[in-house]
Amino acid sequence: MTQHDIRVAWELLQEFTKEVFIRVGLPPKDAEIEAEVLVWANLRGVDSHGVLRIPHYIRRVETGHMNPRPNIQVRKETPATLLIDADGAFGPVVTTFAMVRVMEKAKEVGIGWGLIRDTTHQGAMGYYPLIAAKEDMAGIALVCSPPNMTPYGARAAGVHNSPIAIAVPAKRHRPLVLDMATSVAAGGKLLLAIDKGISIPEGWALDKDGNPTTDPKLAALLIPIGGPKGSGLALMFECLSSVMVGNPLLEPILLGEERTRRHRQNSVVAAIDIGTFTDVVSYKEHIDRLVEGLKALPRAEGVDEIFVPGEPEDRIYDDRLRHGIPLPQGTIGSLRSVAEKLGIDLPPGL
Repeated sequence: MTQHDIRVAWELLQEFTKEVFIRVGLPPKDAEIEAEVLVWANLRGVDSHGVLRIPHYIRRVETGHMNPRPNIQVRKETPATLLIDADGAFGPVVTTFAMVRVMEKAKEVGIGWGLIRDTTHQGAMGYYPLIAAKEDMAGIALVCSPPNMTPYGARAAGVHNSPIAIAVPAKRHRPLVLDMATSVAAGGKLLLAIDKGISIPEGWALDKDGNPTTDPKLAALLIPIGGPKGSGLALMFECLSSVMVGNPLLEPILLGEERTRRHRQNSVVAAIDIGTFTDVVSYKEHIDRLVEGLKALPRAEGVDEIFVPGEPEDRIYDDRLRHGIPLPQGTIGSLRSVAEKLGIDLPPGL
């Protein structure tokens, strides 16, 4: 948070966000889901995937790239799997639907595996596996889009910085949740840096010519985390999602068959019923002991505390739930423009 940020109560921000999406055509129930997912990201400090996305989504609705009233259909289904055609739906709407469905399957046969074809931006992916973790299941979600990241050794986009999120429940502790892109930094962090008016660290991105840059406005290509490991994971996620649903997103760009990168995503969501394999209470106790054992390890020089996945975000969540969500001036300016355009009152203070 900078000295120029303004805090706003999460409830007011969520209600404003819901009204925005109702005005752009989403049914109220869908608008509520979209608002909840965006503000949840802000509450956890993942501001790159929060309400700063609102103007971008509105533009995509206006250009026909996001469908506020899609015809979501289950195209194929078995006791453990399903294939969903999203029809360009807002990501949170169809992904929440998919996670609920795979959880139902996991309760019946031990595991549910869902593929989503032709969706749009899904927000912070950690939201979805946490739905499963709260019901004593393990959850997984991953996503692919057209290329925006350089494969290791290249100076041009060839893969997407496909995120993956995994969550498991604990007993005394909060669920463990890993939510990571396969790039050094998520693409949304470039948008956040622009809104904050700050530079980005070296090693995050390249410009359109493949040269390193610290200017978020010039950043065109993301860099994979761990070199070949990050780009290798991204490639395999494309194989498990886009290619699996017959909607490849990398291949047409790489082979020059498509020149425009229409905003579309394919995704995988999965739920695993822990009780199918082991005692749930015992499992959660083991997760607690695992967390406590890791945090008790000797700390490296300069490290005050060892964190487990999801723990830093949980602490930010607690603070922002009580004290409000800090928004940078760039984001506030964008929301003011949206409010004026749609004839909606901003939350007090903005």
